Amino acid sequence: MKSTKHTRMIAGCGMLTAVAVVLQYIEIAIPLMPSFVKLDFSDLPELIGAFAYGPLAGAAIAVVKNLIHVVVSQSAGIGELSNALLGIAFAVFAGLVYKIKKTRKTALLAGSCAAAVMALVSWPLNYFIIYPLYYSVMGFPEVAILGMYQALLPAVSSIAQALLIFNVPFTLVKGLLCVAIAMVIYKPLSHVLKKK
Repeated sequence: MKSTKHTRMIAGCGMLTAVAVVLQYIEIAIPLMPSFVKLDFSDLPELIGAFAYGPLAGAAIAVVKNLIHVVVSQSAGIGELSNALLGIAFAVFAGLVYKIKKTRKTALLAGSCAAAVMALVSWPLNYFIIYPLYYSVMGFPEVAILGMYQALLPAVSSIAQALLIFNVPFTLVKGLLCVAIAMVIYKPLSHVLKKK
């Protein structure tokens, strides 16, 4: 019985990872963000995986999805690193909270708080790791990236400020959109994922 449950979990995670990979290719440009920041819903399967199978399953989906996507990376794997780390923060936090009490109300709370955690984590992650990698590995000058933000809001005077004004709210909204969709589709999908 335990091996059957384990097999179902692996199959379910595989299916969710496949969906996440497809969703990662469907990127939407947002007019209020620099052109290199795009919206996708590939964190949704991670959230569903965390609810269905636990926080580690959600984290695994985030990692495998980005390992697959790095083959076609246009950012030398830097964008995938960022996506994986933020996805792990999102899925693990949501999964841990949902594990306490598996109700719809808890799922909504867990997802919403996880979206906030992902948004908060995005600032130091981008400022200290991801953007410096863009400067050094990709050769993008900091002033050029800052200029893309200033084209949207001339008052922005630093990357730190730009990340706070643009990226943190963007990441929060992205997470909350995934939560909203998950609240609609998780219940019927959970019967498929758990074979109930």
